[in-house]
Amino acid sequence: MNELIQNKLAILPDMPGCYMMKDRQGTVIYVGKAKVLKNRVRSYFTGSHDAKTQRLVTEIEDFETIITSSDIEALILELNLIKQYDPKYNIMLKDDKTYPYLKLTAERHPKLIVTRIVKKDKGRYFGPYPNVTAATETKKLLDRLYPYRKCHTLPDRVCLYYHLGQCLAPCVFDVSKETYKEMTDDIARFLNGGYKSMKKELTQKMTDAAENLEFERATEYRDQISNIETVMEKQTMTMHDFKDRDIFGYAVEKGWMCVQVFFVRQGKLIERDVSLFPVYRDPEEELLTFIGQFYSKLSHIKPSEVLLPPGIEQGIVEQLLDIHVYIPQRGKKKDLVQLANKNAMISLRQKFQLIDRQEERTIGACEELSEAMNISIPLRIEAFDNSHTHGVEPVSAMVSFVDGKPNRKDYRKYKTKTAAAHDDYGAMREVIRRRYTRVLKDNLPLPDLIVIDGGKGQMGIAREVVEDELGLSIPIAGLAKDDKHQTAQLLYGYPPELISLKRSSEAFYLLQRIQDEVHRFAITFHRQRRDTGSLVSSLDGLPGVGPKRKQKLLKHFGSVKKIKVATKDQLIEAGLPQTIAESVVSYFEEQNKPAKPAEE
Repeated sequence: MNELIQNKLAILPDMPGCYMMKDRQGTVIYVGKAKVLKNRVRSYFTGSHDAKTQRLVTEIEDFETIITSSDIEALILELNLIKQYDPKYNIMLKDDKTYPYLKLTAERHPKLIVTRIVKKDKGRYFGPYPNVTAATETKKLLDRLYPYRKCHTLPDRVCLYYHLGQCLAPCVFDVSKETYKEMTDDIARFLNGGYKSMKKELTQKMTDAAENLEFERATEYRDQISNIETVMEKQTMTMHDFKDRDIFGYAVEKGWMCVQVFFVRQGKLIERDVSLFPVYRDPEEELLTFIGQFYSKLSHIKPSEVLLPPGIEQGIVEQLLDIHVYIPQRGKKKDLVQLANKNAMISLRQKFQLIDRQEERTIGACEELSEAMNISIPLRIEAFDNSHTHGVEPVSAMVSFVDGKPNRKDYRKYKTKTAAAHDDYGAMREVIRRRYTRVLKDNLPLPDLIVIDGGKGQMGIAREVVEDELGLSIPIAGLAKDDKHQTAQLLYGYPPELISLKRSSEAFYLLQRIQDEVHRFAITFHRQRRDTGSLVSSLDGLPGVGPKRKQKLLKHFGSVKKIKVATKDQLIEAGLPQTIAESVVSYFEEQNKPAKPAEE
């Protein structure tokens, strides 16, 4: 879990919505939904997981969230996002081609079916539903309530549904078109809000059945009520007119503006765009400029309709885009604009919360160190570490932190020159001397604190160079590790004493990050040197080719394999004299000859 994820987890909204997990390339690798985003997203980074989930978590480098107004909306949005991004970890949901609908067919004797195909026929469609189970359960409920045709082909006699009162038996009796129209209108009213009175009626029936000890029937009524509550919840993020529209919302705070654009395609919210930028004039003017730039991008195709929040010049946008622009005053469209505004405000406040947390972890940590060590606030910190493998390829490294954050342009690598291979103290003395001699010579800024990855001995060496040789007055601290090789103690003073820091403090976290970073940087440099050394050693024996020429050949060809198959002219082009190039070619040709059979 990286620092960005840690900061985002701390400010997750306590609301329903969807989340998108991203890898290091920014690719969405998983989309999920949650009743409470805060709890669900945090759960991925805490506790233990099975192997499949653990593989997902190890790839997550960032995430985004989109809040919704209800759990059903979160589910619909999740399906849309999965179709949009095709994340590799959403395997089970990739086969869903479209959303299920309930359809009353336009036949002489209509029937109710569940379908995923919407045609421009005379049938009446209701939906979409979040999943086929919800649509099927609604159909089952309507099957019990309304006596329309149930069979696919008309039989020649009445069936069980007729005896149960759930079918008018058009196979035997003449059913008028007016009867079907009345029943169809009743179903439409039910699906468009009339279910509330039906729910009230079923609740009374459930109570009566329970009082009469008819518990099985009461359970059936309870399940029907539950199905109604599940599938009939209003979905403000889904439109039923199948139009393509873009919905703009915005928020302004502390001189910054966030614009959220919801993309509704085929009546469904499938994507959103988030932009944050500083504002220098009225927000309404900034939004007009933003919209003009937004549709100048080839990737943003103009829809048939754009919805804007109040206060925007509708006529100007219509002239600019040559499309229908609305500022909704009521209803579902207004709800969608308000939801876009709400998402914009949450994104904007999350930005400031992230900044505040970053300030706390950086500048705040430096202030804590200042108080604990009784020194000036160490806004510039330089840390040193040595690395080698049993004395082979010894190197040192320095990292720089400014305002509590890595300042990578000032990182430095050192290949020790005078210190013996196993002499860590000698290496530290040499590197400290080289660093601050150069700082004084080039008039570079001096650090407010020097951190040595080591204990009292290393600190003493650094103090001798900095104070006694160079006459500088810079606080020097040491970081000691425990038996698990983790940051454990901060040492400071002369003689060095233990500085007490809470492990949960931001100052301790800062020192931990510094120690981990300088160790990583030193180890990386050491491995590069070691790998290069192993490559160079594989070229030992080349006639007339010493260490410098080996490095030149490797730099030119990139690998030993390419050097071995290089021609004379290619070797000359790489910088070898003609006679030596000829010798190198002969050398490799001799090596490549097949071995003679051993004599018996």
